[in-house]
Amino acid sequence: MRFLRITAVLFSVVFLLSATNKKPKWVSLFDGKTLNGWKVGSNPETFKVEDGAIVVNGKVAHLFYDGKAGNHDFKNFELKLDIMTMPGSNSGVYIHTQYQESSWPKKGYEVQVNNSQGDWRRTGGLYAVQDIKEPPAKDNEWFTMHIVVKNKNIKVSVNNKQLVDYTEPENAVREKGMEGRLLSSGTIALQGHDPNSKVLYKNIQLKVLD
Repeated sequence: MRFLRITAVLFSVVFLLSATNKKPKWVSLFDGKTLNGWKVGSNPETFKVEDGAIVVNGKVAHLFYDGKAGNHDFKNFELKLDIMTMPGSNSGVYIHTQYQESSWPKKGYEVQVNNSQGDWRRTGGLYAVQDIKEPPAKDNEWFTMHIVVKNKNIKVSVNNKQLVDYTEPENAVREKGMEGRLLSSGTIALQGHDPNSKVLYKNIQLKVLD
C-alpha cells in the first residue's frame, strides 16, 4: 500500500509539472480544402479555395475566422500566414476585429498586404497607424507574414525581417473614422479589396499566448 501511495504521489507531481511546463501550440485555422470555420457577409464569391490556398478576388468583402480555436476571440497571440500577391493587388489581414456584414471592418488593426498596387502603403505596415513605404516582398512569390500581439504591442515581420514594432499609447484616441483602431481582443479577417486584386493565403496558423 505504501508503495502504491508513493507511486500515486510521484505520478501527480509529474502530471502537475508537465501541465505547468506545457507550451502553447500552433493551431491551423485553415484546413487547405474548405472555408469551414470562416464566415463572410456580403459578396461571398470573393473567396474560394484552390490548390490548398484561399484565393481572394472580387468585390469588397471580408472573411472572418469563426471557428473553434480560442472561440475565435484572441487577445495575445502569434499569427503566421503564407501570402502571394499578384501585380497591382491590395488586401489586408485584420486583427482584434469582429464580424461585419459589409463594408470595411470598423474594429481592430489592419496589417497591409500590398506590394505594387496604387496605394503607397505597403505590405507589413499597420494601415494608417505605422505604415511601410517600401515593399518587403515581390508579387508572384510566396512570402511569410508573422504577427505577434502581446498586451499593447504589435510586431510584424515578413520573411523574418521585422517591419513594425508598435506600442499603443495608454488612453489612445483615434481620429474620426479610425475610432476602432485600438487593441482589445477579437478574431482575424482577410480582406477582399477590389475585382482587380488577386491575393492567395495558405498555411494560416495561430498560437495563443498568455
